[in-house]
Amino acid sequence: MSDKLIIFDTTLRDGEQSPGASMTKDEKVRIAKLLEKMRVDVIEAGFPIASQGDFESVQAVANAVKDSTICGLSRALDKDIDRVGEALKGANSARIHTFIATSPIHMEMKLRMSPDQVVEQAVKAVKRARQHTDNVEFSPEDAGRSELDFLCRVIEAVIDAGATTINIPDTVGYNVPDQFGGLIKNLIERIPNSDKAVFSVHCHNDLGLAVANSLSAVMNGARQVECTINGLGERAGNASLEEIVMAVRTRQDIFGCDTGLDTTQIVPASRLVSGITGFPVQPNKAIVGANAFAHESGIHQDGVLKNRETYEIMCAEDVGWSTNRMVLGKHSGRNAFRTRLNELGISFEAEEELNDAFKRFKDLADKKHEIYDDDLQALVTDASVEAENEHVKLVALKVCSETGERPDASITLSVDSEERQAHSEGSGPVDAAFKAIESIVNSGSDLQLYSVNNVTNGTDSQGEVTVRLEKGGRIINGQGADTDIVIASAKAYINAVNKIMAVDDRAHPQL
Repeated sequence: MSDKLIIFDTTLRDGEQSPGASMTKDEKVRIAKLLEKMRVDVIEAGFPIASQGDFESVQAVANAVKDSTICGLSRALDKDIDRVGEALKGANSARIHTFIATSPIHMEMKLRMSPDQVVEQAVKAVKRARQHTDNVEFSPEDAGRSELDFLCRVIEAVIDAGATTINIPDTVGYNVPDQFGGLIKNLIERIPNSDKAVFSVHCHNDLGLAVANSLSAVMNGARQVECTINGLGERAGNASLEEIVMAVRTRQDIFGCDTGLDTTQIVPASRLVSGITGFPVQPNKAIVGANAFAHESGIHQDGVLKNRETYEIMCAEDVGWSTNRMVLGKHSGRNAFRTRLNELGISFEAEEELNDAFKRFKDLADKKHEIYDDDLQALVTDASVEAENEHVKLVALKVCSETGERPDASITLSVDSEERQAHSEGSGPVDAAFKAIESIVNSGSDLQLYSVNNVTNGTDSQGEVTVRLEKGGRIINGQGADTDIVIASAKAYINAVNKIMAVDDRAHPQL
């Protein structure tokens, strides 16, 4: 059994399926390049058949990333598989990941197919994928609720057809660790040709057991784990990459394997994904939460000061926690600015984009005494957010908030290049600003969430605002950043409104 644990990151595919977590093509490339820097083995870039935008995103990631294998997802259908093959043509290393449901309820109620038909379709799909690449992964969807004998049958058949990775998904997060680990062990032992493929797992977190189930599978022979940054994903999310990687690395006495990841990139990746998606990381989140290495108890503080290992089983620096300060200011030149962005994995195709980012940097440096790498990530994310605002743009905003007086806001928006103005009162300056915006755009949406997070420390920190709107059952997140929280809030609301105006008919697979 190999002592290498393959890390398969699906932040760009399954992670993006979190309601409101959609990413632009450029944002996906930024995340992918940081995952490449982290030395992630396989990056699942998307589901190309879902939409033209998804196809172009997978294609862009395949062209931009050279050191990681780029994977595209497809149903067990010829048109899906060929679409993935087309999207991955530019990849140095490509993988096609195809799937079909195998649980009785899925075969009967969703597919309307017999077990024999499912096996036939699975084999046909793998053979079709092999026409594009030798690196083919097969997933029996809802494997966690599938019958063992049938799982063995279909997996043996697809390995014979050429599948090199077999992924066992706990699609609905139904399994518990002993059960799921036992399933992996039984499959490996019972399938005659199991030694010809790497066994993988993809666990969902509906019962809070995704990481535990994944680690149990690793202890029972799985050598690939599918996971996401910050545990992002459908419903309650996926297994968290940072928790999987650091559990295996920290407990080498238990797990007979390790990853090849550069773990110092974990915290930067967590912050980047959080900033782009607008999903904040809870302070007590393992590994990447703000309190993960903080100690308030006097006993704990005393122990750590005497010997770190009394209360810390990992070094904070090993996962990327450090004072990552950018030594640049308002007098810094364009070349130094470009160099630091390149070091952070941020590049621009056009000189105009760099000029715009540099101007934003100068404006920020006038407001903030110290600029951090996180500020730069937020700056670039905010720029990409504004680039999406094709219909509505913020031109000017004035708010008044005074003790004993009702707050009010006056706003000027550009709507399809036509300036419109509105004035509104509210329970606070943000509420007034939102009401003023809504009086112009008439989006008809309901505000579901309003969240503010500081990008760095200090009262002059940029604030990142996430606004979640719901309209007709569709949930959209908007993001905005600024040193002025009210302006950041207006940007976030406008960003969400623009997304609502855009048409998105993507299909989302369940794995």
